[in-house]
Amino acid sequence: MPWIDTVPYEKSSGRLRRLYDRIKGPGNNVDNIMMMHSLRPHSMEGHMALYKQVLHHSANTVPKAFLETVGVWVSLLNRCAYCVEHHFAGLGRLLDDDARAAAIRAALESGAIEAGPFEPREKLALRYAEALTRDPSSVTGAMVAGMRAAGYDDGEILEINQVTAYFAYANRTVLGLGCSTEGDILGLSPGRSDDPGNWSHG
Repeated sequence: MPWIDTVPYEKSSGRLRRLYDRIKGPGNNVDNIMMMHSLRPHSMEGHMALYKQVLHHSANTVPKAFLETVGVWVSLLNRCAYCVEHHFAGLGRLLDDDARAAAIRAALESGAIEAGPFEPREKLALRYAEALTRDPSSVTGAMVAGMRAAGYDDGEILEINQVTAYFAYANRTVLGLGCSTEGDILGLSPGRSDDPGNWSHG
């Protein structure tokens, strides 16, 4: 049970019901992280807009599977099991390769990034995300320059930065309010990356 009151789908009405209808998955399932906002629907709307734009937008050029990897990594660093399980399930669906997914998870869980199944520039990005998560003031321009020299353009560096920052927010929403995966369907994500307004989970 969460540590604050939440409104389940069947008891929702008005603006909250309209938002739930936009984001729900099969069987009117609404992810618990979104239900955490049910007493303040305006913050749910802001959360979903940020999530969709940062992680599920067709203008991103960093592969979505790697952005999900960054999200799992940040969530592991923050010990947020909720986001780890949700986004690892999503990562597995994107990869459609159980062995690779398992190798990625093992590397992230052990912190052995250099030995993991990552490209050299991805390792730099993961270490950047680690520094930004553990000690934001420790991030330096040299880290960004290193990612640029390894082949990321500045827009892609921004994507990695924003996914890292988003998961810091999501992890704290979950951990600060006692959110669990009970009743959730793991691994669902908003549909149609080319439609920013499509929040439906399928």
